[in-house]
Amino acid sequence: MDHGTERDAPPGRPAGPDPVPADPVAADPVAGRVPLAVVVVDRDGLVSHWSRGAGRLFALPKEEAIGRPAPDLLPVSGVLPGDGSDDGAEHDTAYGYDAAFDGLGPGLESSLEGRLSYPAAGRARLTVPADDRVDVLWWAYPLVGPGRERLLVLAADADALRRDRAHGSGEATVVERIAPGFALHTDFPGADELARRLPEILPSTSVGESARIVAQVLELGYPVLEFSRHDRVPVTPDWGVPRRAERRARRERAARALAAGEAVPDELRDEAGDLEYAAVRERLEFLNEVSGAIGTSLDLSRTVVEVSRAVVPRFTDVAGTYLREQVVAGEGFPDGVPDTTTMWHRVALEHTDEPGRWDDVVPVGEAMPFPAHTPFFQCMTSGEPVLVPRITEEMGHAIASQFEKRDIRPLITGRSMLLVPLKARHVVLGFMILLRHPERPVFNDMDRVTGAELAARAGLVLDNARMYTHQENVAETLQDSMLPKIPARMAGCDIATRYLPGTLLGRVGGDWFDSVKLPGARTALVVGDVMGHGLNSAAMMGQLRTAVQTMAGLDLPPAQLLRNLDDLAQRLGDTHLATCLYVVYDPIAGELHLANAGHIPPVLVRAEGGAGELIDLPTGAPIGVGGVPFESVSVPVAPGDRLVMCTDGLVEVRGEDIGVGLATLCESAAHPAASMDDACDTIIRALGTGGGRKDDVALLMARLTGIEPGSVAEWRIARDPAEVGRARAAVREQLHDWGLPNLAGLAELMVSELVTNAVRHSHARPVELRLVLADTLLCEVDDDDHDLPALRSAGAHDETGRGLRVVSTLAREWGASRTDAGKTVWFELTLPRR
Repeated sequence: MDHGTERDAPPGRPAGPDPVPADPVAADPVAGRVPLAVVVVDRDGLVSHWSRGAGRLFALPKEEAIGRPAPDLLPVSGVLPGDGSDDGAEHDTAYGYDAAFDGLGPGLESSLEGRLSYPAAGRARLTVPADDRVDVLWWAYPLVGPGRERLLVLAADADALRRDRAHGSGEATVVERIAPGFALHTDFPGADELARRLPEILPSTSVGESARIVAQVLELGYPVLEFSRHDRVPVTPDWGVPRRAERRARRERAARALAAGEAVPDELRDEAGDLEYAAVRERLEFLNEVSGAIGTSLDLSRTVVEVSRAVVPRFTDVAGTYLREQVVAGEGFPDGVPDTTTMWHRVALEHTDEPGRWDDVVPVGEAMPFPAHTPFFQCMTSGEPVLVPRITEEMGHAIASQFEKRDIRPLITGRSMLLVPLKARHVVLGFMILLRHPERPVFNDMDRVTGAELAARAGLVLDNARMYTHQENVAETLQDSMLPKIPARMAGCDIATRYLPGTLLGRVGGDWFDSVKLPGARTALVVGDVMGHGLNSAAMMGQLRTAVQTMAGLDLPPAQLLRNLDDLAQRLGDTHLATCLYVVYDPIAGELHLANAGHIPPVLVRAEGGAGELIDLPTGAPIGVGGVPFESVSVPVAPGDRLVMCTDGLVEVRGEDIGVGLATLCESAAHPAASMDDACDTIIRALGTGGGRKDDVALLMARLTGIEPGSVAEWRIARDPAEVGRARAAVREQLHDWGLPNLAGLAELMVSELVTNAVRHSHARPVELRLVLADTLLCEVDDDDHDLPALRSAGAHDETGRGLRVVSTLAREWGASRTDAGKTVWFELTLPRR
């Protein structure tokens, strides 16, 4: 750091006090000196100290720098050699630095913004006005203490370093590390504290060494860079080790000794240590790269491919991945130790051989067991890596015997093999077969350790993907079990549905749709959405859906049904809210009866004109709020109209007005389509429910075909037992008119039983009989008695109790429900095929 009494210097002479007779630094063949720029940044990110060296390097005087934001004055973008400049490679060679630039510290920007609490270093390019770009080396040291100073930044011109190192020798000496030296600076607040803390800032510098550096700088009166072959300062750029011809030869000798497993001579111990250090560092970098390359997705198949590609070709030439059958199937965590019956699925194969060489012999997707005498069995049962330096002819033949009618010996013989288990929670999920070409160095013990660490990281990632896949399967099974299987055809309407799970973990939510058959050939259509996601929301949805089905079967009016559902939700707890839209379609009257509980309105597409419009109805409060009224609305419809009901996940996009989605829904719903399924798909595509969708989507579309008046016949029967015969005759005649004489006998018998019961139990009103010809033959008998009939077991001598037993035996379906005026008992008969 520059001295506080630094003086201007005449041309050709460095600034500072008179040079000393003997330069202790110059006497060291691997030490030199270069001016340093010293900048101090305060806690507000402003420059509080700007040395003369900083003024020279950054071409900005002190008075203009003090008080300005440091990022505006300092080069915050690190660059690598070959960044597009013409002189990058030349400078790197001239400085003697390794061109790789591995180990560059975090950017200066991170230090200036206070995101780093540890020293950092790096290199940057600086453009000085009226001059060429300057290659700058920088060091940043956080300052911790009661003062306002937060960061000390040192910088040096690398061109000056090159000139200084080459001066007098005609050769640029490559150095192992470059570390900035410090001097006391009298006009910098806290200089004494900084001098005491020099060993803390440079952790590998001893107290004695720091004193030598300070004394040297004080003696020279000049900022310097300290070059050392021996100090390893972890916060300085790692630009390689000395590579003079002699040094290179010694290192090559040490490398050959290590590769051959021979004892390293004493004179090569330093070089061998450097090589081992570099090898360990390379392994750690490789493992870090692999860790960053895998686990980007929770999709099991994609994760397997990532693991395989991460090791080829840097670590191996061939990588085959095998997983246990339960893992591939997503059936949960496999139990027990693998044995000779365990099936292993080949799920990935990466290699550097010519395309197709492995595909036919060992195809991906094949499942096979492994015998006990193979190294594969040893790996999977021991859970430890297995190293085979070279696959011999004999071993190649033994391995090839496991592949029926396929000779894999040319692919494996002579190669080095390493088997690594993929484990999680001490259970082997699979293993990887790693092979190297014969001309490549064989796997060694260090590779075994690297492979084990690689497998441990890959196993963890695979287990996460496996658990996610298992949870997905469970959630989807639960969701499928809760969603109804709606028939495509109901009385007077055609129905199509779509359910799209959200992209959140578990892919399960609270959206649902349903349709319920009601008396009088009517159909109830329901769409609901429990707020939130996960299994709790799905469970709540299941309870509400069941309740809606039950209450719909009681033929409650829409508003009354929602009130009852709200009461039920209150009793179940106040942890969940839900929206619900309940619609009753009467195909004979041509009407929709709707009630809404906080749900988005449905769209009605008119057959005449083909326009889509939102039905105007009271929104209502969500189910679970409690104590709020619900209102019903009646809307006339015509045959061919279409009703579209959906949940908000279809039309709502974060950050956008829901009105845009509703307008798109109306437009897309009105688009002509060849079928109901095509119409649903058109809506899904139009609303862009692709990768950006986070919520579930439930969509229900109904084409309201109606029932023609000529398919309905009604009679009023007086409360006289003699009228039962007239009812039978009327039914027989009507079925002949409809071309259904084969159903006349059954229909007469069951109508006789129901009308007899109605005449017997009615009070004042006449009995009403109605036949409806739709997808089935529906017969309804109404009376003014509110007591619902029940099946009874009639004894041998009982005169009553057999009527409903006959109806339940002969009818396709039957039922009874209360009405405002009494009750309705009905049955259906299947129409004969025509």
